Amino acid sequence: MIAPRRFLPSISSLLALEAVERLGTATAAAEELSLTHSAVSRQLRVLEEQIGVRLFIRSGKSLRLTPAGMAYARSVRDLLNDLARASLKVRASGSRASLNLAVLPSFGMYWLSPRLRGFRQAHPDILVNQSTRIRPFDFEREDFDAAIHFGAQDWRGVQYLPLLKERVIAVCAPGFADEIPMPPQVLTGQPLLHLESRPGAWEDWFKAHGHDADRLRGMLFDQFTNMAEAAVSGAGVALLPEFLARREFRRGRLVPASSGYVDVEGTYYLVWPTNGPASAALSSFLVWLSGAGDLAAGVGELRADADQGQFDPRRNV
Repeated sequence: MIAPRRFLPSISSLLALEAVERLGTATAAAEELSLTHSAVSRQLRVLEEQIGVRLFIRSGKSLRLTPAGMAYARSVRDLLNDLARASLKVRASGSRASLNLAVLPSFGMYWLSPRLRGFRQAHPDILVNQSTRIRPFDFEREDFDAAIHFGAQDWRGVQYLPLLKERVIAVCAPGFADEIPMPPQVLTGQPLLHLESRPGAWEDWFKAHGHDADRLRGMLFDQFTNMAEAAVSGAGVALLPEFLARREFRRGRLVPASSGYVDVEGTYYLVWPTNGPASAALSSFLVWLSGAGDLAAGVGELRADADQGQFDPRRNV
């Protein structure tokens, strides 16, 4: 059930309010909206009467928003953007079903997207939309069917399907050092690049190589792709996940800075909310994932006990 009509102003009035707040004058708003100055003023007057709160201060021909008007205009802008996105989604999908995924940027770009070709071929009637989210969120507040999550099973209220165990390798530009690969003890003297979301990653890497190291400092990044580009430029040595490192090795932009991949704690999961049945599009995606035995490129984790048996493709269809 939506709010009573008296709390739902016309789109024309809301557009006028947003434009005046953003552009500063009714004249500028009228020009952008292809209306006359009097038409904009009339829309604003109707809005103010409907809301029952003073939104503007008028002095002669000038118009200034009150604090309440400014706050309302900013809320309206968010709602108009949401409406525009919803309209674009419907327009882009047409009569086809859509699957809305929240993805981690690097994993979505370099691991998931290349594999989605198989899903598109199997289900040409489903569009897969992707948006970036780095941290867990509330599925009830965001319009996503599922999300990519890395780490442990610590996202409350969701089911889990394991996709890939994490393995990392130390990488650098081909001409970064005279002798490559370097032993771990030599790497402690090199500039090391760090990822914000993986504190202690380098300490764990050195420990896995039998070498204790602490208080490791260096440049900090929020995404693997940015860190990889810094390594390509010669800024330092980075720890990259296997799916991204192999791509850069093939391109010749990076090389192993020290031998061997290292398994680390953490798994990439597809997660989806438990409150309610999966949509038809999501059910098709889950069935496809559960049947794609080589999806994880040889890791063999795809069919692992997804949340202790909570996932059953037959039950979700």
